[in-house]
Amino acid sequence: MLIPIDVMAVFISASLALAVAPGPDNLFVLSQSALYGRKSGLLVTLGLCSGLLLHISAATLGVAAVFQTSLLAFNMLKAVGAAYLLFLASQAFKAGAVELNAGSNTGLGSKELYFRGIIMNVTNPKVALFFLAFLPQFTDSTRGPMTLQMLLLGVIFMASTLLVFGFVAWFAGFFGNRLQQSSAMQAVLNRVAGIVFVGLAVRLLVAQR
Repeated sequence: MLIPIDVMAVFISASLALAVAPGPDNLFVLSQSALYGRKSGLLVTLGLCSGLLLHISAATLGVAAVFQTSLLAFNMLKAVGAAYLLFLASQAFKAGAVELNAGSNTGLGSKELYFRGIIMNVTNPKVALFFLAFLPQFTDSTRGPMTLQMLLLGVIFMASTLLVFGFVAWFAGFFGNRLQQSSAMQAVLNRVAGIVFVGLAVRLLVAQR
């Protein structure tokens, strides 16, 4: 057996706890679900979890070590991620103004929401470093190929994240759908989302390795 049941139980518990803990990703899901509805939040969640596949692969292949050893690579990816978040913030603030004046819902397409989640996750170097530090703690070279163990743990972590973020999207969307019945409230939601994006961008920029 690659991973003993007791080790797996501890890993799943830790994964669920980490997913529940307030952080940039679940705040992102919360804001998008409240702003655009339950389905949109679930699409963003799928995007975020798809982005995890890249980080899992990078940690397994050792690519994530580049961000741990190269300050330039780390800062470059941080800058890209922060720039994208600021772009989303500007869109949200503009959407808020449109909602206030026109009272119309400017929804996003399914593909755009899905890729928004992917980009949000992929451009955060802290996620890559997290997997590089977290997954090896639950592996053991005497139990079989390390690559397979890392991949298995990564997939389980992704499933745990999908479960928790799915609940966040579902319940945030439930309240968001009702709030969106008011054009004024829609404008407020857009502005709140814009502030969240700016805050996430600042948090990413000041992050240290």
